Amino acid sequence: MRYLRLKPGREKSILQGHPWIYSGSVDRVEGMPEPGDVVNVLAHDSRILGKAGYSPLSQIRARMWTWNPDEEVDTAFLAQRIRKAIEYRKHVMAPTEGNAFRLVHGESDGLPGLVVDRYADVLSVQLLSVGVDVRKAELVEILMELTGVRDVYERSDVEVRKLEGLVEKTGILAGDPPREVEIMENGIRFLVDIQNGQKTGFYLDQRRNRARVGNFAAGRRVLNCFCYTGGFTAYCLFRGAEQVVSIDSSADAIGLAKRNLFLNGITQETCEWMEADVFQALRKFRDQGRQFDMIILDPPKFAPTAARADRAARGYKDINLLAFKLLTPGGILATFSCSGGISSDLFQKIVAGAALDARVQAVVVERLAQAPDHPVALSFPEGEYLKGLICAVG
Repeated sequence: MRYLRLKPGREKSILQGHPWIYSGSVDRVEGMPEPGDVVNVLAHDSRILGKAGYSPLSQIRARMWTWNPDEEVDTAFLAQRIRKAIEYRKHVMAPTEGNAFRLVHGESDGLPGLVVDRYADVLSVQLLSVGVDVRKAELVEILMELTGVRDVYERSDVEVRKLEGLVEKTGILAGDPPREVEIMENGIRFLVDIQNGQKTGFYLDQRRNRARVGNFAAGRRVLNCFCYTGGFTAYCLFRGAEQVVSIDSSADAIGLAKRNLFLNGITQETCEWMEADVFQALRKFRDQGRQFDMIILDPPKFAPTAARADRAARGYKDINLLAFKLLTPGGILATFSCSGGISSDLFQKIVAGAALDARVQAVVVERLAQAPDHPVALSFPEGEYLKGLICAVG
């Protein structure tokens, strides 16, 4: 038998349902488990707390599979968890939302380190922990059986794998998935680059936020920063924006964004595209005295952990300050942070500070979060990473 014994008093978070066991909480490991093996988790007084996947190289030394010591972590166990994840999506997503969504969201679905996104008839899989990586073939077989999907692509090209002693990896896991897949989202068509796009190809967590932000766009001149493949751009134009200026540093992303608008019959006359650094572009607009009726800020992750929050806060402050200065009176700012190290409270304080420095009065019209196919377990607050504010300038 393989055991992981905790130091005295370190069982509290596990008893409260948190799935991570940090190396500093471990007293000793018995039975010589291999990376990814299931270990029995013991309190210091030998109480059995459950079973976890062992990761000897990571600061997260083990991730809880189950709090039931009698439950076996086998194929039936994995299939049950995936089946529950699929059923949950059926309940929280409306049919009109489309055919692209997150099927499995790691710890919040009881499958630590496993991310699965479905794009029409293709599955895009990320394996972020050694516990799921050693079960890759088994998991793919279960996913194919339960979804009926035959094409599966791996997008485990993320730095966090290095912390688990794993190399970054991409490639075909099953079938013959195409490079691009066409999806439908709230009646809008998008092309998704499964193999090379950011994350697993598309920002599915922003699905409902794109619709909410688009509702403010009618008749407005819109600036969409970090536009990627044009998600917010398309929604704003569909909702009647007068013009949308879209900025991204990637020529490939802008190219695909243009194709997405063409796919939906949107003429380019209402669009302006800029391949540029957003920070520099915003300063240039400020110096030119250019203004907009609505600005969208959806930057990449500035702070993956709380340790980098201070540096990230300066970046968020900078772009929001510039945005407030570029807004017309009565303008709308839709601003987001996907940094796990920035809490919702801190993010609002940063935006408030930017408004103060820009000498504008602003109110929060709406608070936004990740779509419900990216659930947040109450016992795992780390699962909540995306936060957004729609603000109106007085």
